[in-house]
Amino acid sequence: MLDKINIVDVIKIAMDAGEKILDIYETEFEVESKEDQSPLTLADKQSHETIVKGLLSRFDGIPILSEEGKHISYEDRRKWEYFWLVDPLDGTKEFIKRNGEFTVNIALIHNGAPVLGVIYAPILDIVYFGKEGIGSFKINNAMKSNLTSEAEILKVAIKLPAMKNEQISAVASRSHMSKETEDYINKVRSKFGEVSIKSAGSSLKLCLVAEGKADVYPRFAPTMEWDTAAGQAIVEQAGGTVVHTETRDRLNYNKENLLNPWFIVRREGFIE
Repeated sequence: MLDKINIVDVIKIAMDAGEKILDIYETEFEVESKEDQSPLTLADKQSHETIVKGLLSRFDGIPILSEEGKHISYEDRRKWEYFWLVDPLDGTKEFIKRNGEFTVNIALIHNGAPVLGVIYAPILDIVYFGKEGIGSFKINNAMKSNLTSEAEILKVAIKLPAMKNEQISAVASRSHMSKETEDYINKVRSKFGEVSIKSAGSSLKLCLVAEGKADVYPRFAPTMEWDTAAGQAIVEQAGGTVVHTETRDRLNYNKENLLNPWFIVRREGFIE
């Protein structure tokens, strides 16, 4: 199945959704509240519709689980071998703040594991992607890139990880660091010395680790499966890991409860 999926098609779908988001970004859009009181905008809805339409037209037969269309019973989805896991607008709060740190996330899950991931940041015009068997990559100025074949895109994309820090770097909130995150970073400090702190919105936090700009991202706060699947594919194909904070098992997907456990994202070779 995976070898029949052209990553370029998935990237184009993510970018099409990003264009829909940008059409709304500078308007006076309304903000609704979901059942869990998290924000929802027209951009979330239009991005969802664009992605679902694009995936169904190119990959008919692969089911889709999206944050904006998540009401599918576990009895139905537990039988899925492959499915798309989508967050049409990851970082709606960042979108509302207009700080640019929001993304479109599309992942392909196979038997509970993410084997392909695409993350597009519309304001930054950056694409991150990873696919089992080819690795992980970054494309700057994506709208200007010649996205034709998978072979051609791999010639111009930057292979990840693309750099390594001289000083250990962790992804965390500078202003709202939880006690658990602070304790974890202090543990890293005790082993490596000074630790610099980087901050980013949405799934860009996982991309920082995949890229090599950060060594570790501890997450001691709630996330859902669609928040992390694409990023996990990109991190893992760059040689990193995304693991449960206690068991150190790999994060898996399509659970009955779609809430993720607390987890730690680590670049290749990083052991705290």
